[in-house]
Amino acid sequence: MTVHTSVPPQPSVPPQPRPARRGPGIGQPLSRGAAVLLLVLGALLTVLPFYFMFVFATHSRGEIFNLPPPTWFGDHTALNYDSLLGRTPFWRNLWNSLYLAVLSTVTTLFFCSLAGYAFAMYSFKYREALFGVVVATLLIPQALNIVPFALIMQAFGWIDSPRALWVPSMAGAFGIFLMRQYIGSAIPRELVEAARIDGCTEFSIYRRIIVPLCGPALATLGLVTFIASWNNFLGPLIIFRSAETFTAPLALRTLQGLVNTDWGALMLGVVLTVVPLLVVFVFASRQLIAGLTAGATKG
Repeated sequence: MTVHTSVPPQPSVPPQPRPARRGPGIGQPLSRGAAVLLLVLGALLTVLPFYFMFVFATHSRGEIFNLPPPTWFGDHTALNYDSLLGRTPFWRNLWNSLYLAVLSTVTTLFFCSLAGYAFAMYSFKYREALFGVVVATLLIPQALNIVPFALIMQAFGWIDSPRALWVPSMAGAFGIFLMRQYIGSAIPRELVEAARIDGCTEFSIYRRIIVPLCGPALATLGLVTFIASWNNFLGPLIIFRSAETFTAPLALRTLQGLVNTDWGALMLGVVLTVVPLLVVFVFASRQLIAGLTAGATKG
């Protein structure tokens, strides 16, 4: 006997229409071509001021203010250089800036890394409260420190002395905060405890373990400190009195008059002041990016 079974027919599903493709709207990413175009425009807007700075350094004051202004290099560089050295001891001022920047960077790296190591790896009474006070000093506007800073330096007899600029800044709150956060997140506490068990002294641990493992943070702090010290204008304006002790930014400011300003010589001085920063940034930019992004991603 044969049994016939029938399968009920399945309901047919109508084909779904494909969604229409739309261009980038709100909340949608830009296409690759648009993103590249925006990056190119942003790069041009960033580079153009530097380009015209170099161009104007080779022209006279009259040529700079022509309409339209010059867009290519001229032949007035030697005269601008003579005018620059005739108005200010510029190379001496540039050396003063380099001396202060290097000394501030070295002392800041040493003392801020020591303080960051202590806050990150040691447990002592009122540690968090003291660290909070250090961070809270970042909220104080710089303008409020002008009068106390000048009075204290005058009481110490440090007016017209470079130590008035690098000694107070060698344990800055930003450097301590950066080093404490990096050491606390990147260096295991067990590594420090193992070194203590092996008989290492505290300073030996700092020198052999902490410093080698803090390369990105030290590079970032060093670059930021160097640039800030090199560009510092308010501090030298308060402390220095003679042209021989001026830094480069302060010396360039003395070239600007109310009526008669040799803009060619001034732009040449700006170029000579900016070039060392560009060289330092080119060689340290990778370390700067690595230090600023350390801890942002988890490997």
